[in-house]
Amino acid sequence: MNVIVDLCVVPLGVGTSVSREVAECQKVLKSYGLSHEMHAYGTNIEGDWDTVFNAIKTCHERIHAMGAPRISTTIKLGTRTDRVQTMAEKIASVEQKLAQDD
Repeated sequence: MNVIVDLCVVPLGVGTSVSREVAECQKVLKSYGLSHEMHAYGTNIEGDWDTVFNAIKTCHERIHAMGAPRISTTIKLGTRTDRVQTMAEKIASVEQKLAQDD
């Protein structure tokens, strides 16, 4: 089953900046071959359910290995059974409607 996930991983106990840990998680997602797009407060990811959640687990493992004693993660996700839909298709659908209003 395919899933689209909005992931926000927040390492705790590492100081004010978490860009080093976020960069490591981005490397993990790339290593899994997942389509992903970072935004200001997280990352959108699409792919096979098991692959996506294994990658999230690996993100946690790597960030803990970097010295973060705690991690707080927020996950929003969506699945469809009627058809396959990508992140790009979802965005394009809204942009098309916006263009019709202009």
